[in-house]
Amino acid sequence: MKQEIKCKHCGSINFSKQGYRKTENRGKIQKYYCSDCKKYFTADNGFYRMRTDNRTIAMSIDMYLSNLSSRKMRNQLKRHFNFKVSHQTILNWVYKYALKVYNFVEKLGYNLGNSFYADETVINRSGHLDKYWCCVDWNTRMITGIHYSTATNPNQAKIFLEKAISKGKPKFIQTDAGVFYPKAFKKMFYNNKLGFGGGYEVEHKIQNYHKTHIHNYKIETVFMKIKDRVDDFRGLKALWSAPIIMAGLTIQHNFIEEHTTTKQVPCSLAGQDLDLGENRWLGLIKMASI
Repeated sequence: MKQEIKCKHCGSINFSKQGYRKTENRGKIQKYYCSDCKKYFTADNGFYRMRTDNRTIAMSIDMYLSNLSSRKMRNQLKRHFNFKVSHQTILNWVYKYALKVYNFVEKLGYNLGNSFYADETVINRSGHLDKYWCCVDWNTRMITGIHYSTATNPNQAKIFLEKAISKGKPKFIQTDAGVFYPKAFKKMFYNNKLGFGGGYEVEHKIQNYHKTHIHNYKIETVFMKIKDRVDDFRGLKALWSAPIIMAGLTIQHNFIEEHTTTKQVPCSLAGQDLDLGENRWLGLIKMASI
């Protein structure tokens, strides 16, 4: 993964190396001199003006979204690296880079399958029972779209479905028997210009547990993993940060960890086998900064 360096002041590529800038925790950083605007600059690799080494930041984000609380991660850094940082700083790293990377990966193109499975589940946020909506492509196990809301109604379901098919339109989406889904599907997919009275562009399959006694298990497996992680947080805290944390967990599922069944990272099966290296969060952050 090669990063193109440009002058951060004027965007020029006409520059030369001009020594280093020394930092306390990040070592020496290469300085450049722009021949066009006559200004000095350092390359933005995603960690511009950060006081902590980029690998420490990436590791902290990865460990937090995997299995450690921010306080436990703080203790690990102090214990093993003699590096002192507050737990709130670690959370700020997660907020900043989860949002940055999420905005980047949402713009990529993907090769997805034809069968999507969607559902919503309850997420505890400081005693409030919010809703986390999630859709998975079964061919790649990739989460195709998420939505975080404080209400459950056809309008929120429609917003969710728009996000669910933003990366590719399947032949069908299977949901449970929630009464809000049929109305949302009608608004989203019913096309009366198809002839013979029209039809649905995307089929809506309903798995009604009360009739079949079968859960929409393909999405439930994803929910179990994500909800277990939220339980580790002892619930989410603020309404502004909750969607960012859920976006970070989505990135962790899609781009960082191998799926236990396919033995591959979902993004690779979906046609985005990004050259991220072993430290995948570090690679994503750098790629999102190009």
